[in-house]
Amino acid sequence: MSAPLLEVRELCVEFPTRHGSLRALEGVSFDIAAGEILGLVGESGAGKSLTGAAIIGLLEPPGRICGGQIMLDGRRIDDLPREAMRLLRGKQIGAIFQDPSTSLDPLYTIGHQLTETLRTHRALSAAQAREQAVELLRRTGLPAAHARLSQYPHELSGGMRQRVVIALALAGEPKLIIADEPTTALDVATQAQITRLLRGITQAHGASVMLITHDMGIVAETCDRVAVMYAGRIVEIGPVRELIDHPAHPYTAGLMASVPSLADTGGRLAQIEGALPRLEEIPSGCAFHPRCPKASPRCAEQRPELALVRRTRAACWWPIVEGPAR
Repeated sequence: MSAPLLEVRELCVEFPTRHGSLRALEGVSFDIAAGEILGLVGESGAGKSLTGAAIIGLLEPPGRICGGQIMLDGRRIDDLPREAMRLLRGKQIGAIFQDPSTSLDPLYTIGHQLTETLRTHRALSAAQAREQAVELLRRTGLPAAHARLSQYPHELSGGMRQRVVIALALAGEPKLIIADEPTTALDVATQAQITRLLRGITQAHGASVMLITHDMGIVAETCDRVAVMYAGRIVEIGPVRELIDHPAHPYTAGLMASVPSLADTGGRLAQIEGALPRLEEIPSGCAFHPRCPKASPRCAEQRPELALVRRTRAACWWPIVEGPAR
């Protein structure tokens, strides 16, 4: 088998404070194959976006990588100098963020931003870059693509702006795209269009996608595999269908039980009691044990590592091995 495109090994991220360092990511490991879409899910604050920022070299100071390795196409990238990492972004790693307004400069036209990005990463003339810009916008399904080049970001709807951001992410023909909540601020119809577009990107260009989201519906529709994060660690990872139908970790089962179903006839949605712990209050042992219905004294004392449970790997002393959770 060929080597994975992205390899993350024992990644650790910390934030120094006056009272010591707070560990925000602890021993995060996963692979992404060429052309694969991996979903990264969990509650807000679980470490999903932080993982993406570490991979792309955009950690907010004073956050820093304090352990582990990140390999892209066989090359280590977590220790690259700032300028080398800047050149890598766009050319080999593209990024799609939740709010397209943070990715688009309001002072420049869509055409200017696209052509500038294209000429930065590819040897194109001004005319060739403009032609490629139109083609990229067409590829993302943006109507009247040629006319959009002269427009400014504020003249486009949220869904249109997100398509422009996707076009920017594709401009350098990257091997990997980090998509951080790319559909959160969009209506349901546009969300479906964007998820189909992400799937089409992997099929047409062979690019890999790491899709960061809290929406299990989008994960089920879009991803090949999914990794579930809790308190800065991966607690379960495996094929999306297996993880949705037969979750092994109680936290994953709780997430799935909280998703409304068409078969529901009313009543309250299931919920996970308690809240995600603060960085300075992460409990010993399994961080989920204060909220877990299956917790035992061992869970509070010893931290479980990922181990095979059916077709997924789960970090749990008492994984769910019976039939589907829902």
